[in-house]
Amino acid sequence: MSSLVFLVPLALLLGASALAAFLWSLKSGQYEDLDGAAERILLDDKDDRIATGERDGAARPEPSAPPMKGRDEAVSRR
Repeated sequence: MSSLVFLVPLALLLGASALAAFLWSLKSGQYEDLDGAAERILLDDKDDRIATGERDGAARPEPSAPPMKGRDEAVSRR
């Protein structure tokens, strides 16, 4: 029973801090654009390149690792 003296105020404190965090997120605009993330996945990469000014023929950086070779090429070198 003596543990309730400690646990009840702790539970109230945690609940109040969660409520304060939720109210802060509402005030800071975290829930303003609910559809943006859902629609962003539907966008095509080409649309993103057009928005940033990159063109299809633009030079792209070289990959850091060489492309993987087929199994036949790796076996013939042995």
